[in-house]
Amino acid sequence: MKCLILAAGYATRLYPLTENFPKPLLKVQEKTILDHLIDDMDTLGMIDEYVVISNHKFAHHFRAWADEKVQKITVVDDGTESNETRLGAVRDIQFAIDELKLDSDMLVIAGDNLLSFSLTKFMQYAKEKGTSCVMRFYEGDKAKLQKCGVLQVDENDLITDMEEKPAEPKSNWCCPPFYYYTRQDASFVKKGIEGGCGVDAPGSYIAWLCKQTPVHAMEMPGRRYDIGNLESYEKVQKEYKGLC
Repeated sequence: MKCLILAAGYATRLYPLTENFPKPLLKVQEKTILDHLIDDMDTLGMIDEYVVISNHKFAHHFRAWADEKVQKITVVDDGTESNETRLGAVRDIQFAIDELKLDSDMLVIAGDNLLSFSLTKFMQYAKEKGTSCVMRFYEGDKAKLQKCGVLQVDENDLITDMEEKPAEPKSNWCCPPFYYYTRQDASFVKKGIEGGCGVDAPGSYIAWLCKQTPVHAMEMPGRRYDIGNLESYEKVQKEYKGLC
């Protein structure tokens, strides 16, 4: 299985920290955000290659970091140099698939989120379901729901609808940026783009995919830390205690 790490953003809300340095390599409790994620995923024993999708501005930082790691890490440069010219997360996923000729199951994650629980629980769930899968958590704040992917699910966790950044959320189930694609569903990303799915938010592909084939959503057993601005970065520095 390949793990694609979305890290091509410019994190303008974290300036000046990220003006010349990538957000995923900022430290939380003496480890980079990426190190926290990869150290956990390594315990899965299922990932044979990590693919970090970077923009051109920050690719050299990721390559220097990858050179110090024992895992097989490939850094893919999407060629963009500014927030205005970025490809968007879904196009970045397809760029990596094309660039590396990927043909396997995939775990696709954002490189700027931390979890209080191990992803092994999510992968065990996906293995049991045998479909592409996402996670979900209850969000009571409508303003926050309007900035994320919102799911509707049935009694068996099957996604019946998903919408990115809805003006009027149809549920309180928020989808964080951690996705498992089966090999077959990973091969449909290009078709999704051509079919009109959004390309900026990574969940846009799932919103399209769940209308084509079964996709399940596991309720998160812990907490997610979304590091989006200086305030949230300061908060995670104080609150993050590692994996439960």
